[in-house]
Amino acid sequence: MNTTANKITMFRLALIPVFLLLAYLDHRWAALAVFILASLSDLLDGYIARHYNQISNFGKFMDPLADKVLVLSAMCFLVEKGQMAGWVVAVILFREFAVSGLRLIAVERQRVIAAAWSGKVKTTCTMVGLCFLLVITEYPALNLFVSAVILISTVYSGVEYFIKNWDVLENAD
Repeated sequence: MNTTANKITMFRLALIPVFLLLAYLDHRWAALAVFILASLSDLLDGYIARHYNQISNFGKFMDPLADKVLVLSAMCFLVEKGQMAGWVVAVILFREFAVSGLRLIAVERQRVIAAAWSGKVKTTCTMVGLCFLLVITEYPALNLFVSAVILISTVYSGVEYFIKNWDVLENAD
């Protein structure tokens, strides 16, 4: 955990309660700034980990966990505020659990499932979309459109993961 990349990941985790506090206190612009900082820290820690050979088991576990907790915290806030439908978040959670399960089965078979391009598009759509939803509250049609983009990119990337890696499941016990 002593690497710079892992410290940045832990910093991102520490920013989540700060983000939520600001969001619930209705300091949406400040919450947005913290959310953006946390989101960008994901890019930074990934770059540092790869560029400076700081990839660790701790980072492999904590980095995606920090990302999911950040995104789902924002989504739960938006559901509570009526800007995102709960069923949308449920579908997103299902995709995350399903892909994580697929990756676990692949690891048992000594196979690594690399991040697909559609997963990167999904992450970008989600982060940018959540930024819009955090500060633009008075346009229900925009909320619906942004939620749809997030949902479609999430479902597409999940389906792609399973289509490309279906052979991992074919002989699963």
